[in-house]
Amino acid sequence: MVKGDYEEFKKSVFALTKIDLSAYKEKQMRRRIDSLVEKNGFDNYPDYAKALKANKDIFDEFINFITINVSEFYRNPEEWKNLDKTYFPEIIKKFGQRPKIWSAACSTGDEPYSLVMALSKHIPMANIKINATDLDKTVMAKAKVGLYNAKSIAGVPDEFKKKYFTQVGPSFQISDEIKSHVTFKEHNLLKDRYDTNYDMIICRNVLIYFTEEAKDQVFRKFAASLKKGGILFIGSTEQIMNYKDMGYARRSSFFYEKVE
Repeated sequence: MVKGDYEEFKKSVFALTKIDLSAYKEKQMRRRIDSLVEKNGFDNYPDYAKALKANKDIFDEFINFITINVSEFYRNPEEWKNLDKTYFPEIIKKFGQRPKIWSAACSTGDEPYSLVMALSKHIPMANIKINATDLDKTVMAKAKVGLYNAKSIAGVPDEFKKKYFTQVGPSFQISDEIKSHVTFKEHNLLKDRYDTNYDMIICRNVLIYFTEEAKDQVFRKFAASLKKGGILFIGSTEQIMNYKDMGYARRSSFFYEKVE
């Protein structure tokens, strides 16, 4: 059991990183942090907080550890088929050939790169630009490298695997052509300003770790960031209970349209 005042530790983390640990479900997050504190040879929060300030390796490990990085290309393939058949054609018809799309909490890049490939069936590659953001600089650095294991790319359609991936030992490198259509930027969903006038926002399997209040805040901000008629694509484990109050219409379990 790690000693010390966890509330004080949360304040120290916020002062250092601007990450508000109160927005995460406390039992889950505290258990994860305690295991990391002990792994580094500490038995209390104050000493670990000092180490975070003094040691870049410990700090980077902490950021990497508390952010949730479980991702894969074309996750939930049926929903990507829905994107392909219904939502991409709709977005392009409504908003034109250069859609403005945000992949929020993009992790290691699997999702924004999937978007580039999927969109390339509908519009010229030159028209595609995905804004991808995440809190964790470490995973975004991995995304920019673009090296993935076989499991991560298992869902990629064969035509794209052959065209855009090169095997490097047991891993697979995504092509520079795909990478060139994604812009990565550090962004904190709970603290930073949101850009506006998006045609589509994708944020999947991240908010399940947030409190109900934090989820509500993020979904409302997404609504404010979407154009009327824009689409929000969320994860299989997430739901927006009060979507009507936020100005959404529920199109399906995964897709919500901004109507107000």
